[in-house]
Amino acid sequence: MRILVIEDEPDAARFLAKGLREQSYAVDTASDGRSGIQRASVSSYDIFILDVLLPDLNGFAVCQMLRQNGHMAPILMLTARDAVADRIQGLNSGADDYLTKPFHLQELLARLNRPWLKYPRLESPILRIADLVVDTHHQTAARGGFPIVLTTREYALLEYLAVRQGAVVGRADISEHVWDETYDPTSNLIEVYIQRLRKKVDQGHDRRLLHTRRGEGYQLAPPESVYA
Repeated sequence: MRILVIEDEPDAARFLAKGLREQSYAVDTASDGRSGIQRASVSSYDIFILDVLLPDLNGFAVCQMLRQNGHMAPILMLTARDAVADRIQGLNSGADDYLTKPFHLQELLARLNRPWLKYPRLESPILRIADLVVDTHHQTAARGGFPIVLTTREYALLEYLAVRQGAVVGRADISEHVWDETYDPTSNLIEVYIQRLRKKVDQGHDRRLLHTRRGEGYQLAPPESVYA
């Protein structure tokens, strides 16, 4: 999942980006409201984390503009204001959740891991593809009852493919949601990670679940449904 953090305090932005990246999220940052809106206009984000007190447009205005511009990804607002009226204003501006500073990183992660916020269309945090189980809440995976040991980036890629299970997902789509702005589109990084996942997910099993569709992308699905 790719997150845009709009936060004007450099230390806070670095803290959030570091903590989120350690939890398999791809993270971009913006230091003011206008640059955040501009980033959202050129890149696709799964979640916005938005500070209220920004040096140009305040977070309420940014939130409204994101919604008016058609961005439907969940918005989590951060602020030092703890008045009920401010929380109501944030929610009325289009935010999905509200967290008051100071907060513990684990509380932020717990909110992001709520299924309705992380993946609004998912009915359950548990994704099943044949005997592969991906737990989006605890960020774990297992096949045939045996845990799969994954790096944070491997897990992020597997989770995204699992959410899109059955669909053929292209490189551009993967780079948009699993990597951040530092991704080099000329590299073979995605192919390298796909090969790593294939070994960890399929090796030792008769049924392959991770498939390559030449010229199209990758598909996580039981073999009987690959060409359906």
